[in-house]
Amino acid sequence: MGAVVGLGFGMGALLVWASFALPRPERTEGAPSRTAALLARAGMGNVSVSSVTGLSIALGAVAFLVVQVVSETFPVALVFGLIASSGPMAAVQRRARVRQQEFAQVWPEAVDNLASAVRAGLSLPDALISLSRSGPPPLRDAFAQFGIDYHVSGRFGESLDRLKERLADPVGDRMVEGLRVAREVGGGDLGRLLRNLSHYLREEARTRSELEARQAWTVNGARLAIRVQ
Repeated sequence: MGAVVGLGFGMGALLVWASFALPRPERTEGAPSRTAALLARAGMGNVSVSSVTGLSIALGAVAFLVVQVVSETFPVALVFGLIASSGPMAAVQRRARVRQQEFAQVWPEAVDNLASAVRAGLSLPDALISLSRSGPPPLRDAFAQFGIDYHVSGRFGESLDRLKERLADPVGDRMVEGLRVAREVGGGDLGRLLRNLSHYLREEARTRSELEARQAWTVNGARLAIRVQ
């Protein structure tokens, strides 16, 4: 018990020293925190960071008290409290990973639909809004909100910025910036841009699938070798 108390005191003293002695990373004004960016990638941009933090603290405290009452062992209760407090953030990370994987699979189809709408004679804003009806289901809500923003404000650039924040996806960022440049430059570059982007996304998805298959084969081989030994 004394060792645990001493370790806790030492860690607390180290954290206090680090808060004053170590340099703090500079943050860009208005830039979201790491937790806020993670929530956006998980499609939970309307959830505040304080809510997730409060939920983590509450779960950790409840788990700590329950295990402490049952086991009457402080280290065990502390471990269970830490595990429970990390649960909400782990769930958000998993949801963000699944969402990005889902987006990576449907982006080529969305770009093809956008290119077809542009070839049919629709303007770029109308082509983007059409994705709320004809686009892949995981992306329809984001483009529906884009349509609302554009109809209310009439400002294409600001609506693209909100779409980019709402998607919070690397592929979405590239597409939005490409469309912004194509809109500003004009001409016939938009069709070629969309064709190149569609081809690139399909190649990227195929490469990712091959790498994941090889990684799974390597991991399974290592597990089999350990079992044999």
